[in-house]
Amino acid sequence: MMEPICLIENQKNCLRVNPSALKILQEDSQPVVVVAIVGMYRTGKSYLMNRLAGQNRGFPLGSTVQSQTKGIWMWCVPHPSKPNHTLVLLDTEGLGDVQKGDSNNDSWIFALAVLLSSMFVYNSTGIINHQALEQLHYVTELTKLIRTKSSPGSGKVHDSANFVSFFPDFVWAVRDFVMELVWDGHPITEDQYLENALKLIPGKGHQTQKSNLPRECIRKFFPKRKCFVFDWPTNDKKLLPHIEEVSENQLEPNFQVQSKNFCSYIFTHAKTKTLREGLIVTGNGLATLAMTYVDSINGGAIPCLETAVISLAKCANLAALQKAANYYSEQMAQRVRFPTDTLQELLTLHAACHKEATAVFMENSFKDDKLEFQTKLAKIIEDKKGEFLLQNEETSAKYCQAQLKQLSETLMESISRGTFSVPGGHNLYLEARKTVEQSYQLVPSKGVKANEVLQHFLQSQAAIERSILQTDEALTTTEKATLAERAKNAAVERQLALLRQEVKEQEEKRKAQQKSYNENMAQLKKKMERKEKKLLEEKERILEHKLKIQEELFIEGFKKKHEEMIEEIKQLKRDYERLTRDSSQNVLRNLSIAGALLQGVCFILNLLFPGMGCLPLFLPL
Repeated sequence: MMEPICLIENQKNCLRVNPSALKILQEDSQPVVVVAIVGMYRTGKSYLMNRLAGQNRGFPLGSTVQSQTKGIWMWCVPHPSKPNHTLVLLDTEGLGDVQKGDSNNDSWIFALAVLLSSMFVYNSTGIINHQALEQLHYVTELTKLIRTKSSPGSGKVHDSANFVSFFPDFVWAVRDFVMELVWDGHPITEDQYLENALKLIPGKGHQTQKSNLPRECIRKFFPKRKCFVFDWPTNDKKLLPHIEEVSENQLEPNFQVQSKNFCSYIFTHAKTKTLREGLIVTGNGLATLAMTYVDSINGGAIPCLETAVISLAKCANLAALQKAANYYSEQMAQRVRFPTDTLQELLTLHAACHKEATAVFMENSFKDDKLEFQTKLAKIIEDKKGEFLLQNEETSAKYCQAQLKQLSETLMESISRGTFSVPGGHNLYLEARKTVEQSYQLVPSKGVKANEVLQHFLQSQAAIERSILQTDEALTTTEKATLAERAKNAAVERQLALLRQEVKEQEEKRKAQQKSYNENMAQLKKKMERKEKKLLEEKERILEHKLKIQEELFIEGFKKKHEEMIEEIKQLKRDYERLTRDSSQNVLRNLSIAGALLQGVCFILNLLFPGMGCLPLFLPL
């Protein structure tokens, strides 16, 4: 993108996702790193975002007291340090704009910035004091504006305990900072300055509790926090209203260093946007999230992470299904050389490509708990395998028929001329036919239909042989009867040989199907184990964060809040222990369900397509 575009328009009565911006995101299949900035209006948010984009101009700055940015604007640029990633910069409408008619609008903009970003930057001016924290009251409203689960009652405050598992990292950018970073006579870092400001104020009064609420929420919701302070960009007040036109060497040296440090931190530490259970968000996924959240808000509902994840999972699974199916087709087309010498050769190639395609699906799919998309993939691959088998057979049959036609031309011409209608003609015919058979056997790379085509040729010669046999005057009646019986037995043997070959092929197909099924289940088990592991890791991170808050509350002397946190941690520990205890049982139970579903698909396919070799299977668990 050469310039920013409005992603979410702030209209009078509702928010609206801009179709042009959606199209840009929907065409981006790369993982995204999303950095959103919020803050009071006219505090220089857009200038910082332009610097992240490596430009002086881009997001509108304005030179008056009137707010410039409306809604949420987006600028997508290649990530400077993460190959094959897109850096999505979101510049939001300034909070507290006196021209707004609806104060709830600010809260929704704030909530959307949190929900969409992987790094959330709060921009303010001056110092972090009581007033600055009061202006950040929007963070306290998140418990009413966001919920994690769609189940009844999940909109209550206790639902916010899970916010830490999916909230972005938090950066506080303090602009026009003129104070010294000193505390109790000792130099402190910017991060220490922020953590000191977030310490709770002692007291039990209503006003004290109100003042502590944004501090508590920031500490609870954002486990990873960072602070940057910035000097004035220039001391020349005439240049400030047109700061986008100021060259780098006209900026104050301290501001230059601070800006570079800020950008470097963002580029290095801002994570790829990831949802719960490790779902990596692409540009297309970000478009889905934006639409899902805005639709919820406009519909009067509370944006729900679980609902958004389900919507995103459906898109991710559709894409994973298509990607895996395309991979199978492409790899088979590259590896198979028609015709293959044996059916097993083709089935071996199929098994390898099926295994790899399933791995592609497993890598890119998410929350396919009912195996809806995996069963679709199994059906698609089975259909494609059938097409490859058919193409292999047709190629082999056409080649063999052409070769046999060429080799038997002399034989057929002799028959037409009556060469064998003489005494001893039957022996002459048998020798000529044997020569054709021997020559045919020497033809290389005939493929899977070699024997079948030969047997059909020999069957087509049966009536000719009987005619030649009856006209052979050199043979007695007894000899003719004996030879006729022998020819009949040979025809029966040829038919049995074809049946044996068909049975063998069906068994090879059945074994190949069993192998594919077992491979499917093995990969599914690994994925389920990874999912359970991620859930445990998520609980561990939440528990670790709560323990840290508990320790801070104890040190700061907030006994009651410390005790409340102890109870919360006890519940988390019980949840963690239960999850740990049930983890392996969950995997086995889900595998049993998955196995039944996949076997059901195989059974239905076998009924619909009895010749394709998809047979009901059994997998011991």
